[in-house]
Amino acid sequence: MGLDPFARRCHLAVDIGAGPLTESLAASLGTTAVLAQYSRLIVDCNRELMDPSAFLEYGDGIVVPGNRNLHQSDKDLRADAIYYPYHDAVDGQIRRLQDLGSLPAFIAIHSFTPVMNGEARPWEFGILWDTDQRLRDILLDDLRDAGYLVGDNEPYSGKAPQDFTIDHHAEAKLLPHVGIEVRQDLIDGEEGVEKIAGLMHKIIESIPRRLEKMGADNERKRTDVHNRR
Repeated sequence: MGLDPFARRCHLAVDIGAGPLTESLAASLGTTAVLAQYSRLIVDCNRELMDPSAFLEYGDGIVVPGNRNLHQSDKDLRADAIYYPYHDAVDGQIRRLQDLGSLPAFIAIHSFTPVMNGEARPWEFGILWDTDQRLRDILLDDLRDAGYLVGDNEPYSGKAPQDFTIDHHAEAKLLPHVGIEVRQDLIDGEEGVEKIAGLMHKIIESIPRRLEKMGADNERKRTDVHNRR
């Protein structure tokens, strides 16, 4: 990609800490995780392929030489090798869980840099959502109760078309879903990952029970309205 060693390790190239955090949560919760195994600078699997940022040429003061003047045939090769297999794997795991008779909750985990384009970002977590507020409400409330500064669709928005993976895989299938952004300085080492994983484990573990309660509460409300008529 023509990047120096610093750029290859920076936030443009990889969601720092998101992989270890996801793996830790999957192991402790016994849940399914699908991780992209390549830098998003090769192809960003969380973008539509027509989005210019899917093959980022420049960001946060860093030029990506390997993406300048990229031919369509080169983009197609990357998509065939990385992008489509990733999304096929996500689809396959959703189908497997549905075949077992369960309704999966779809949680996308990312991380964000504390400083972007010279501006500090105060949030410690960001909760990204669009058409479904159920998991948004749970994560937002619990993380704030734990004392963290949490952005509601900040520092990024979950509104379409900003979060392609959720739009493509979860919304169309009516799955409960949410995107979680963690500030990278909180999870840039083993100690931080362990702390945040412990916090998130408790919240995520409670989701099935709380979703079931939400469903029961909504059913009671519908029954009450029907009886009043």
